[in-house]
Amino acid sequence: MAIVLGPAASAQDGEVDPARERMLTATLGVEWATGTGDGDAQKLELRLEPELRLDLPHRFQLGAIARIRADAMDELEPGPPDQPEVAPYTRRLGFGDRADAELRELYVQGEIGPAWLRVGKQQIVWGQADGLKVLDVVNPQEFHEFILPAFEDSRIPLWTVNTEIPIGDAQLQLLWIPDPTTHDVPPADGVFAFRAPRFVGPRPPRGIDVEIEEPDRPDDALRDSDVGARLAGFWKGWDLSANALWHHDDVPIPFRTIDVASGAPRVRVEPGFERSAVLGGTASSAFGNLTVRGEFAAQLDRWVPVDDLGDRDGVRRTSEFGWVVGLDWWGIPETLLSVQLFQTWLTDHRPSMLRDRLDSDVTLLARRHFRNETLTLEAIWIHGLHDGDGLVRPRVEYAVHDDLQVWLGFDVFYGTRDGVFGEFDEADRVVVGFEWGL
Repeated sequence: MAIVLGPAASAQDGEVDPARERMLTATLGVEWATGTGDGDAQKLELRLEPELRLDLPHRFQLGAIARIRADAMDELEPGPPDQPEVAPYTRRLGFGDRADAELRELYVQGEIGPAWLRVGKQQIVWGQADGLKVLDVVNPQEFHEFILPAFEDSRIPLWTVNTEIPIGDAQLQLLWIPDPTTHDVPPADGVFAFRAPRFVGPRPPRGIDVEIEEPDRPDDALRDSDVGARLAGFWKGWDLSANALWHHDDVPIPFRTIDVASGAPRVRVEPGFERSAVLGGTASSAFGNLTVRGEFAAQLDRWVPVDDLGDRDGVRRTSEFGWVVGLDWWGIPETLLSVQLFQTWLTDHRPSMLRDRLDSDVTLLARRHFRNETLTLEAIWIHGLHDGDGLVRPRVEYAVHDDLQVWLGFDVFYGTRDGVFGEFDEADRVVVGFEWGL
């Protein structure tokens, strides 16, 4: 349901055309998740998202989306939101331990000559892979529920100048991002806190104290800003893009020092962030009922934890090549079957690194619509070929009517505690929710 607030009066001298409208909409959602093993509730969240679209003079538009959340359980991010990885002007506003409000988007957009321009807080989507990311690295991500929320909900919108310029049959996108926000990782006492050594470094020997300091996040909006470019076009039946991004890698690097001055060894970990260039591209094409797609990203500087107490800072530098190849098949009516192969390769791998030189994941997705697309059954399986761990997510969703959807799903992890997914083996859960368009 949309509320029409009313038009302006005149279109002369660049004023708003009276035929245009100001639209205010909102969605109200509730989602409950509880562990299937211990029966403890992980969250009971109420979410309200008002959205405004307003026509401005000279054919410009203003867009704004807010998100207000309240979680009765307070298990995903216990206590008030800390957000040390997020720039102050991008952070959520906390109301005690269990509620927060966030400006998800606020921008002005329009055309200036042949160019299209959007300025403000927004999301930039480069990659289209399901479940995992390769090239979708412009916006950092909130990981309080690991990778379980939809990407559009877990991306952290950034203050960005985004312009697109036509060049022949192609489009050139240019980005300037004066917002040094990085990934918002869960606190150590959160349900989905990262504990796998590949993320936080090796586990210290028994009896060794470990002190983890606040992340040393880049904090100068101008000096630490990111820039990016994408050239996209269509050639001989293929949608193609070439992408480049110069940014601070959003993954915190667990820099480590060992203090032995007091006589008892003490490990101090200070997460930090380093600059890196990302070069990549995408390609996709349809062949009848089959769509073939791929993404590639080369990150020229990646820092990987090592299992070597003699190493000066506990990490080693390398480059990382990542890619995904996906096949989407629509050969059965109302049905999508999809398979993807993800791989990452470290160019300067060392035996002490807490990652293999080649890491591989495979995903399978099956989705079927029933009853004129009002009922949807879906299951996605993500399996790590190296660690033998993974995640299975069956889900059923029903559209009661155009403005009301309800769903039931399960998130089931498996594997050892050192795996990307296996570390959450005890966080399996059932999820029930609804969303109502106001």
